[in-house]
Amino acid sequence: MSELEINHVYKDYKLGNKSKFNALSDINISFEKGELVSIIGESGSGKSTLMNLIGGLDSDYTGEIKIGGIDLKSFKEKQLDDYRKKKIGFVFQSFNLIPHLSILDNVTIALTLSDVKENEKLERAKAILKKLGLENQLKKKPTQLSGGQKQRVAIARALINDPDIILADEPTGSLDSMTTLQILDIMKEIADDGKLVIMVTHSEKVASISSRVVELADGKIIRDEIEKDYKKEKHAEKLIENTQENSAKPKKEGHLSLYSSIRLSLHNMWASRTKNFLMALGVTISLISMILMLAFGSGLTGYIDSLAKSYSNPTIVTVNKVDEMADDPSGGMGGLGGEIMSLLNPTPFTDEEIPQIIENINSALEEKYPNIEYRVSQDGIKYGFSAATGVTKSASINFTVDGEEKSSNIFYLYTTPPYYTEEQMLAGELAGQPKLDEESGEMLGEIMVSAKIASEMGLENYEDAIGQIVTVKASYGQFPNAISIEQKCKITGIVDVSMFETMLVAYLDYDYFDSMVTTNGGTLSPTSLYIQTDSEATTDTINLILSGMQGYTGSVENQMASMFNEMMSTFSIALAIIAGISLIVAMIMILVVLYMSVSERTREIGVLKSIGARKRDIKKIFTTESFLIGLFSGIVGVIFSAVVGGLLILLFNSLLGFAPLAFHWYYFVIALGLSVVISVLAGLYPASKAARLDPVESLRHE
Repeated sequence: MSELEINHVYKDYKLGNKSKFNALSDINISFEKGELVSIIGESGSGKSTLMNLIGGLDSDYTGEIKIGGIDLKSFKEKQLDDYRKKKIGFVFQSFNLIPHLSILDNVTIALTLSDVKENEKLERAKAILKKLGLENQLKKKPTQLSGGQKQRVAIARALINDPDIILADEPTGSLDSMTTLQILDIMKEIADDGKLVIMVTHSEKVASISSRVVELADGKIIRDEIEKDYKKEKHAEKLIENTQENSAKPKKEGHLSLYSSIRLSLHNMWASRTKNFLMALGVTISLISMILMLAFGSGLTGYIDSLAKSYSNPTIVTVNKVDEMADDPSGGMGGLGGEIMSLLNPTPFTDEEIPQIIENINSALEEKYPNIEYRVSQDGIKYGFSAATGVTKSASINFTVDGEEKSSNIFYLYTTPPYYTEEQMLAGELAGQPKLDEESGEMLGEIMVSAKIASEMGLENYEDAIGQIVTVKASYGQFPNAISIEQKCKITGIVDVSMFETMLVAYLDYDYFDSMVTTNGGTLSPTSLYIQTDSEATTDTINLILSGMQGYTGSVENQMASMFNEMMSTFSIALAIIAGISLIVAMIMILVVLYMSVSERTREIGVLKSIGARKRDIKKIFTTESFLIGLFSGIVGVIFSAVVGGLLILLFNSLLGFAPLAFHWYYFVIALGLSVVISVLAGLYPASKAARLDPVESLRHE
């Protein structure tokens, strides 16, 4: 049985005008092992086309090409890949060595695609390179070798898998006469060792040393001569020892492993390190901005939350009414605007509402939370009052400093919440019921003011305001039924109103303010209810119940914190979207660079396919590259974000006394994951394009 048999093979190429060009016409020929065949003919005669068909690079033909009696047409794609990997060895005129791989790696690449063990792979490659006189060139790159050395490397690569057929396309076309003779001696030695060697050539010198010459013209065989004087020589040692049983059909074996894919990808990335560094830098900057934006949003939100909690008590529930405008979906301000109006002009509770609130809370506790024994009672509720006097009322403080009459408006008049302590004050003590003043002998009410009011008094230090006797003037109630209040009070403390530090805020005892209103013929209606609970868990539960009761909300501090958090959340989302856009830009950049890389490495892809690389292998190499780019970018981005974040925390702490950044471990995990995902997604199309490239066209690519 012939090693290679070709029966009635026709090959046509489709032209742009829908006509066809007949490249091969009724080719009938067979070859045996041990032959050294030269296929000659003018350019366009069909020599290279025939070689591509025999090598399994082109399957678009009619007729039969049998290897060991089995028709190539019966091979599926995977079998064709294995056929090229194990049965065929290609030697190209332009060598087609992969420039960024060492000589050793260029030779072992075919074994890498077969997932041969590392030690076996290196042993076989070193052995054949030594026989070809290249044992001292293993670590060099192809650009460091002469033409003859490059062709010997290409021959070593073709022989490394011990193929049955060697296909050489103009193997001496780029070499000088002396080097040509050396390469022809090697090709003859390969044939004499029992392999079928088919050389496509224009050179009569090459044809003259062959055992057989086949001439093509216009796609047809016009001459087939056997050289009678050809003599085979026996060699003491073969260039490549048999590594597999000779069989017509390729055997099932391993393919490109993940480790080998990573190793090849790292070589490719290092070869284009400047381009890859700039690409990774773009991804890194996007990740750093995203992490910092998330940290700023979380840090500011956390700071506002902690500030609000510092003005509350975990065992006190605060209940305020929501302004009607906040609940009006049609004509009112609604949403955030309505909440602001509720803060500035809170709605008083009626006498009928308070018992109803108590009943609703207790009913919910009984039905939904039977494990909580606590129940709200009228005795467990304290009242409070607050109003932004600039909305519908007026309030002011009159005082005398160094004989000069002065006045300060009170923008926010507040009764002291029961959870307020002296720890939350800048100086002094809490204001309570009126007390006898020893100096004046009068009963004076007590009031606390913000540092801003103290500064309005013209005092150098806000502590100097403590003990000052002032006249409080206020208008309570709605026009035209508003009542006027005027009362002498003594300043007992300076309030820490960090959330309203620029506001004119005054605090009075609720019972005292009630007596002031009552004395002047009015009735004080509370705008806040304070429910004392038995535990923080009960407080959280009641707050949850209140959140489902339409028309009620928490404390002023909580409302302010909620508003700020809502604004910060919106701000954080906006920043995250901006960072996300930069990630999308980085993704497009990766896609473009990898797409260009496919174009730059088209011939390399053709070489890989000629030695048996599957579509899956090509795709794996490019996908692995994009994965590694994303992984390295993510790691660098995470490290730099941590470093930059640490420096910013130190800076803010030194300037502001606190750092509005909060880094959570999952930010870094998300950033790393996003980096990998966008890189892999960006690499899918270039990888798919590379896998689909036609091997014949790829090898012709310049």
